[in-house]
Amino acid sequence: MEQVVYKINQADNVATALTPVSPGLAQLRGAAVATVEAHEAIKMGHKIALLPIPCGAQIIKYGISIGCATRDIRQGDWVHLHVMRSNYDERSSHLDVVTGAPKDVKYE
Repeated sequence: MEQVVYKINQADNVATALTPVSPGLAQLRGAAVATVEAHEAIKMGHKIALLPIPCGAQIIKYGISIGCATRDIRQGDWVHLHVMRSNYDERSSHLDVVTGAPKDVKYE
């Protein structure tokens, strides 16, 4: 099965997986046409770094900053809440990466 990621805006430093991505080459489409090598599995709808993003740098999608890297991100890495803080959700750093459930609240 072909692995495809989509870069929305020329300024973006991430692309969105249109298919599940396994480690290896993925076709890059959209604002750029090329390939990117994934270092890890990336679920459909999640982001992949198109270039190295240092800790503290902005994550750019849609041509705007959607968040900030909380650690160094290599080109080809999965970009999600485990390596970034969202500009739009103050609690994003407290959500489970897989389920999205809050980790800062105890339910009894």
